[in-house]
Amino acid sequence: MLKDTVHYSVAENEPVRLVQVTDPHLFADPEGQLLGVNTTQSFQAVLNTFSATQYPADILLATGDISQDYSPESYQHFVDKIKVLDLPCHYLPGNHDDPRLMAVRMQGDHVFGQQIIDIGSWLILMLDSTVRGKPGGYLGEKQFDLIDAAIKAYPDKYVLLVMHHNPILMQCAWLDQHCMANGEDFLARTSRYPQVKGVLWAMCISKLINCILMPHGDIPLMATPSTCIQFKPLSSYFALDTMQPGYRLLELSGDGSIRTNVYRVPGSRFSPDNEASGY
Repeated sequence: MLKDTVHYSVAENEPVRLVQVTDPHLFADPEGQLLGVNTTQSFQAVLNTFSATQYPADILLATGDISQDYSPESYQHFVDKIKVLDLPCHYLPGNHDDPRLMAVRMQGDHVFGQQIIDIGSWLILMLDSTVRGKPGGYLGEKQFDLIDAAIKAYPDKYVLLVMHHNPILMQCAWLDQHCMANGEDFLARTSRYPQVKGVLWAMCISKLINCILMPHGDIPLMATPSTCIQFKPLSSYFALDTMQPGYRLLELSGDGSIRTNVYRVPGSRFSPDNEASGY
């Protein structure tokens, strides 16, 4: 048994069902806006859209950039908002987060920071790809050691690897400058494990409507839209898109396959400031 592990059970022959939200960029002030979008309202709209589906999820994954202003209140807002889902939430940090503050404020009987999730036939590994003080990502050796130790401890489990930063380029020059610096090495090393059946990370660009990318070998690579602003594809400079906030649903089957799709808030309520040149 590994110390940093949370265990769940699912009914026999039932898939593991996940909902992923990412990059809410919340503020201490609920009226706070990021590039013209009220991030509290857009996050709530995503939660409402998901709730209306009555999808029988087992776990909520929150893949970083919970806060925009590094405030204790922003993390508390997140914890308070997700209570209505009545789901255990597992989180990891993004480059806009303060991991130490997250550990203190992302607390509750339904919120967890452990990196290893044992559920059904699967291990979900919540990896930390952040580099303190830098927007770009890098997966350190401690994270590779965690992957290796988890797979050795549970050799018969299928594995989903989850992180904040993109390990491959995303057809968006501005966003790609903040990718995982050792993404190619990460994919080469993790693809040696036959148990690894998927890689999941945070923000994608709007052209990738379902954000299901070309597989690395047999491993599907998946990115998910933010619950607030969206980036334009094929742009050599910072540019925003008018597509609406979204989230991802995943079904991890007992045979190691993954069914997944991205869903977005309906309508056109959330429109960013298209004159913005960065954030």
